[in-house]
Amino acid sequence: MSIDKSWICKPLGTPEYENGIIHFLNFAFEHQSADLLTIKCPCSKCGFKKGGTWDEVYIHLKNRTFPKNYKIWIWHGERPNVIASEAVQRTCVPEDTFQPQNPMENMVNDAFGIGRNNLDDAGPSSVHNNEGRNSTHDADDVEIYELLKEANEELYEGCTKYSKLSFIVKLYHIKCLCRMSDKAMTMILELLKDVFGDAKIPNSFYEAKKIINKLGLGYIKIPACPNDCMLYWGEENQELEECKICKTFKWKDNKKKQPAKILRYFPLKPRLQRLFMGSKTAESMSWHALDGNQDGLMRHPKDSEAWKTFDLLHPEFAADPRNVRLGLSTDGFNPFGVMSSNYSIWPVVLIPYNRPPWECMKQTSMILSMIIPGKLAPGNNIDVYLQPLIKELNEMWYDGVRTLDSSKNEMFTLKATVMWTISDFPGLGTLSGWNTYTGLACPTCKFETDSCRLKNGRKWCFMGHRRFLKKDHKFRLNRSRFNGKFEEREPPSTLSGLDILNQLKNIDVTFGKEPESNDKGKKSRGKKPVEKGKKSVEKGKKPVEEGKKSVEEGDKPIRKRKRPAGKKKETNRRRRKANN
Repeated sequence: MSIDKSWICKPLGTPEYENGIIHFLNFAFEHQSADLLTIKCPCSKCGFKKGGTWDEVYIHLKNRTFPKNYKIWIWHGERPNVIASEAVQRTCVPEDTFQPQNPMENMVNDAFGIGRNNLDDAGPSSVHNNEGRNSTHDADDVEIYELLKEANEELYEGCTKYSKLSFIVKLYHIKCLCRMSDKAMTMILELLKDVFGDAKIPNSFYEAKKIINKLGLGYIKIPACPNDCMLYWGEENQELEECKICKTFKWKDNKKKQPAKILRYFPLKPRLQRLFMGSKTAESMSWHALDGNQDGLMRHPKDSEAWKTFDLLHPEFAADPRNVRLGLSTDGFNPFGVMSSNYSIWPVVLIPYNRPPWECMKQTSMILSMIIPGKLAPGNNIDVYLQPLIKELNEMWYDGVRTLDSSKNEMFTLKATVMWTISDFPGLGTLSGWNTYTGLACPTCKFETDSCRLKNGRKWCFMGHRRFLKKDHKFRLNRSRFNGKFEEREPPSTLSGLDILNQLKNIDVTFGKEPESNDKGKKSRGKKPVEKGKKSVEKGKKPVEEGKKSVEEGDKPIRKRKRPAGKKKETNRRRRKANN
């Protein structure tokens, strides 16, 4: 018979919480030895280290919170009735090191949804209670509880400030902020291991990464064509050895099977799920629907006309405020930090706009979606690299994904969409495919763009901005301060999605760049470039002008006429002197 433990997540002072305390104490003393009159107090202050009578523990729990991650009362007589219970109990936290308010343990619980009263996997025993779980899920659950063990394991004997997991996470955070290399981290860990021999410190950074990888949120390596033609991704292209378009070989090193170019893609679904599984971020994901705008000023994208129009066009999506609205941003930068090296990579970042403005624009809220490799900008070929993200966004729009909402302790179907993109003007040309470098560069006026070319500056100048003014505005009739013309045109009409598709339906787009020639940068020794209308010249022979005969081998060469003796060569200086 299962025990109702939903009262653990209830606030202090509620009748459900107080009745749950009484039920817990009765259960604990019933399963306690008859000669013992005390039990271990699980309150936040005692932490299972001090004992107390029925009344003492009741007062402690009434005034202090019950540990929310203590779902299996193994210290108070509860025994899981499964075969593998002994193996699971060995992965639990030891009695003397159990810290119910450990922040690392809370982080792991939030990350994997452990300790929720509406889920089956509420504790170690229920991991094995579900007969429908397969071996893969069992292996994942074992890793989770090994991570919980490391979150509660002391760094060294007597250390209460840092656990093994918190020390590694803190050290990894410093590595990322200071841009330290993996080799430097390994040397630091070796030094710490040598100085503090009894401390539970990994021997190398490779072992530290294996522990951090258990937290999840990894990435996928997808081989790509070096000329940006295609991705070796999907059932059709995954096993190919060369590009279908440019026939370039897939591998840089065929023996080691190292791809010539790699796209690093970070799956979107688990990252959006993690926002709702975390106790600190779940409530803020519905902020846009709870906080109303009273004065009509725009302080958040939810106050914009685009947001409100989207809600009218898609009422089913807008019905649940937990559905995520994303903004997509990308730009290129030099990862080496020096201007002498010509290299550019393009990260693609997603921003969840469900959260309030003081949270959504923080670096911790931004989701890294992919890293497009260099060394040249992808340009219009960025669509090749966006394929995994577009596929996942289509799945999130039509089907969604089952997600736990920790703020309400319930499962729901999470959906997501991209509302708009954020970029500079050259980045707009990369994302949209619109040419931003010619006289028709304006994405608003499109083919009605009024532009002129500056002769000396050799730049494009756009002078059609007065058409957006009111009809009676004085600037419309001012010719001297603008381009010398009156402006009587209306603003350009906004094209619908169907109109844009009709314009693009006859355009044939072939992705990829021309392969680089192997002779690039090498000079042909002994040969000169042949101009148009002239024959090629072999090494050791002079070029033959048109209308003259060539000097073949055995013929007498044509010599220049000698200057008479005693006559000097007339120079420009002698000519000027003679003229004067």
